[in-house]
Amino acid sequence: MSRYFNYESDKKLACDCCGVKGMEPSFLELLDHIRDEVGPMTVTSGYRCAAKNMAVSSTGAFGPHTHGRAVDIRANSDMRYRILAAAMKQGITRFGIANSFIHIDNLSSLDGFPEDRIWTY
Repeated sequence: MSRYFNYESDKKLACDCCGVKGMEPSFLELLDHIRDEVGPMTVTSGYRCAAKNMAVSSTGAFGPHTHGRAVDIRANSDMRYRILAAAMKQGITRFGIANSFIHIDNLSSLDGFPEDRIWTY
């Protein structure tokens, strides 16, 4: 599994409405490499079941978080930039930028999501 991210210490990795632990191990390994470069990171949202995602996101029942390959990470402006740069080195091409966090995922057109995207909240 991951060197830095696990369900015991990172409660937000699992769905907070039903407890499903749906994160993909390969995605957590990507997060390890990002953390190696930027230092400690706090995940604020990881896996979400379809019902939870419909309740909190406009992406509906099959949004990025429902695939287990997306996270939101608490970050200020400097940290967002460092995460974005490190994530791009790992092949991440999808980013959501908010005032207090950055969303990253490695979904692609094969998953039904457009690649090479940066959006704001």
